[in-house]
Amino acid sequence: MSEGNSESAMSSIRSINPFDPSDLVAETQAASPEGVESVLASGVAAREGWAADPMLRLRSLGALADEIGLRRQQFVDLMVREVGKPEPEAAGEVDRATSILRFYSQIPLDPVGEVVPGSMPGARVLVERHPLGLVLAICPWNFPLAIPLWKAAPALAYGNTVVVKPASPAIATAALLSECAAEVLPDGVLTVLPMGGARTAEVLDDERIAAATFTGSTGVGISVAERLARRAAPAQAEMGGQNAAIVLDDADLEAAANAIVSGAMGYAGQKCTATRRVVALGSIREELEAKLAGLVEGLSVGNPADAGVTVGPLISETAVEEFETDRKSAIEAGATEVAVAEAPGGPGFFVSPALLRQDDPMAEVNQEETFGPLLTLIEVADEEAAIAAANATRFGLVGAVHGRDLGRAAKVAGRMSTGLRRVNAPTPGVDYYAPFGGEGQSSFGPREQGRAAREFFTSSTTTTIVPLD
Repeated sequence: MSEGNSESAMSSIRSINPFDPSDLVAETQAASPEGVESVLASGVAAREGWAADPMLRLRSLGALADEIGLRRQQFVDLMVREVGKPEPEAAGEVDRATSILRFYSQIPLDPVGEVVPGSMPGARVLVERHPLGLVLAICPWNFPLAIPLWKAAPALAYGNTVVVKPASPAIATAALLSECAAEVLPDGVLTVLPMGGARTAEVLDDERIAAATFTGSTGVGISVAERLARRAAPAQAEMGGQNAAIVLDDADLEAAANAIVSGAMGYAGQKCTATRRVVALGSIREELEAKLAGLVEGLSVGNPADAGVTVGPLISETAVEEFETDRKSAIEAGATEVAVAEAPGGPGFFVSPALLRQDDPMAEVNQEETFGPLLTLIEVADEEAAIAAANATRFGLVGAVHGRDLGRAAKVAGRMSTGLRRVNAPTPGVDYYAPFGGEGQSSFGPREQGRAAREFFTSSTTTTIVPLD
């Protein structure tokens, strides 16, 4: 996974402002072997007392939400500067992060098991859930506060301790989260550990890491799962998406186009849940294409701190190069460029958001994820062809259907091979209290979020009790 970081021979990790690459946001030393040892030992030492005290967990998660809330604007400003997130999205992310913590602060009061009848007269069987231990959370840069917390909050709520490995381009936001945790949580309960790939691999091999949860690219996610499998430790990976939006012939085309373009282009398309493909029935394709083109051409691309800007820079120069290569390759392979939005000049890592027409569902641009503001339009003959085109990828994160007949739209959505399904809504969007995850190569392991998170962050024991008389 390319993180867009700069890590020197001196093991220095740097994050820079993608709008102004001359602006060094943060620089820190990557964790040394001694630093890693200290963090792991602290996490192990803290886990017994943390797991044993549900009321401490309840109070602590609520206190962390309060602490982040007090620094709300500081987090917002930092995310705008460090990862180029438009200010309204950054503010929404901070608010969601505190909501996640408040939701999970009540989890310690949930039942921890159940009693079922035994197979012998008078016997009882106790099924109890227990925390795993010390969990490693490997987090991406695009949601530098929400994703570390939607991993850490349930892990902590269920009695685990957590080490967060942040992506290098988001080390300043991670450091601010670490400061908040240090104010209100016991030592060793939640630690942030910046480190490069080689050291992360070493930590994954450490027996003190009971489990790992990852969000990022498919290749790295699979490698994390493989590495944990070598020692029979659980892994969870949320990976790529090539998300489709099907537009039926009875759809409100204005509403559909707005949902699709916002879902594809918001935050420059740098979300695993972003809309990548539009599948339109032939009878409405031409009108929908015109609406999509108008919206794309009208996008405001620029400084993420400016009001009205929805598309900021990409995270790095490497990301720009990859985007331009994918766009050029798609056109050389037969795609037609329908519409583009003008990118500003200057030193920032900007690209021009683009709408392409490529009717072949198997074309590479429709198969592989481009992590940026690139949207393709596919025309199909009928509903069956639309479902087939939408499902014709190795990914299965999110699918959307747009149509006025909700029964019909829901049936079509039900046939999409995705873990998340949306009707008349953009593909991005997370309800933190509901399960999150995909099918195929979009996800590995149990679902994230909500009470479904218990399946990953705890293990069950079954105790049979037989009376002697």
